[in-house]
Amino acid sequence: MDPSSALTLAFAAFLVAGLAVKFWLSTRQVRHVARHRDAVPAPFAGTISLSAHQRAADYTVAKSRVGLLETAFGAAVLLAWTLLGGLDALNRGLIAWLGTGMTQQLALLACFALISGLLEMPFSLYTTFVIEERFGFNKITWKLWFTDLVKSTALGALIGLPIAALILWLMGAAGSWWWLWAWGVWMGFNLLLLVVYPTFIAPLFNKFQPLEDETLKARVTALMQRCGFAAKGLFVMDGSKRSAHANAYFTGFGAAKRVVFYDTLLAKLSPGEVDAVLAHELGHFKHKHIVKRVAAMFALSLLGFALLGWLATRVWFYTGLGVRPNLEGPNDAIALLLFMLAVPVFTYFISPLMARFSRKHEFEADAFAAKQTSGQELGTALLKLYEDNASTLTPDPVFVKFYYSHPPASERLARLGAA
Repeated sequence: MDPSSALTLAFAAFLVAGLAVKFWLSTRQVRHVARHRDAVPAPFAGTISLSAHQRAADYTVAKSRVGLLETAFGAAVLLAWTLLGGLDALNRGLIAWLGTGMTQQLALLACFALISGLLEMPFSLYTTFVIEERFGFNKITWKLWFTDLVKSTALGALIGLPIAALILWLMGAAGSWWWLWAWGVWMGFNLLLLVVYPTFIAPLFNKFQPLEDETLKARVTALMQRCGFAAKGLFVMDGSKRSAHANAYFTGFGAAKRVVFYDTLLAKLSPGEVDAVLAHELGHFKHKHIVKRVAAMFALSLLGFALLGWLATRVWFYTGLGVRPNLEGPNDAIALLLFMLAVPVFTYFISPLMARFSRKHEFEADAFAAKQTSGQELGTALLKLYEDNASTLTPDPVFVKFYYSHPPASERLARLGAA
């Protein structure tokens, strides 16, 4: 069998197998959650009402069912882009219009992003304005949604096109080792984004006000000093204008780090519980989880660029995925898009390993928070967040192992109770 046919068969096989597993896992999740809908799990019987438990179950089932449709549609779109010739047709059409060269390649990337965004938009709109609305989470207006869309599209073009142009130029001008230079550019861009995002990008979408509660500010500052952590500022974000979901996070890198609380979080938690949630986030820094994740991103992206550097010179890579390579001009943008489309298909089955490492990090951050503050207050905070965010208390165990980046409530609270 020639390499082109072998790649076609492998891609189709992995796509079908991945789709089958996704459907199996999602249906398991729906059945498991629905089966346990009518009774609050014993460990939560005294703290979570039956109505809240049922609301979380219904929310999970509703999202899962839409997710099944989105998964099937996404697989069909992927097949259309690749083996059915959609990407090839788009590429040929742009070559006929613009000729070969950098303009055509950037137009190909832009058109692909635009079409993909339009295809995904109905599911995003339905999730936001139907499901989130039905369960009382959606706060965003159509006007704000449209404003966000315009801003994010303009920002994507302003930032994405120059980076894409630089990488495409390197692919054509830097010789056989272009992928190493491109990897360096990509990593530098991501590190720069960590510094720039909190100060210049995030404020385009949300308002960030300095934390004004002096008592809470004193508690948080004392906690950070006790943990040996410094941040550029403590801010409250107006998350309530888009959603009722609550959260807190660190953002930035180096001297640009800042602590951000959703206003919805401060409205729901006591000062001690806010301390505990913040200590959990500090635990990620103390255990160097952020550094480990950045290092893993560096290593995996280096491997990815090296593989792309090799595949981009193989004709069978293009033909095996439904594209006729251009013999009179560069194929760099096509190579980028095919690689981006194919890699998730072939790497889907390692997602349980990544999820397992993430859950391990969450347990470590919980343990750190329990030592620095109060494990009991962290437990009550988590319970409030699970309840307010309608997170199910009875997820399917297999679904958890495959997808959950955070441990389910029963496991987290059992660990905290044991501690």
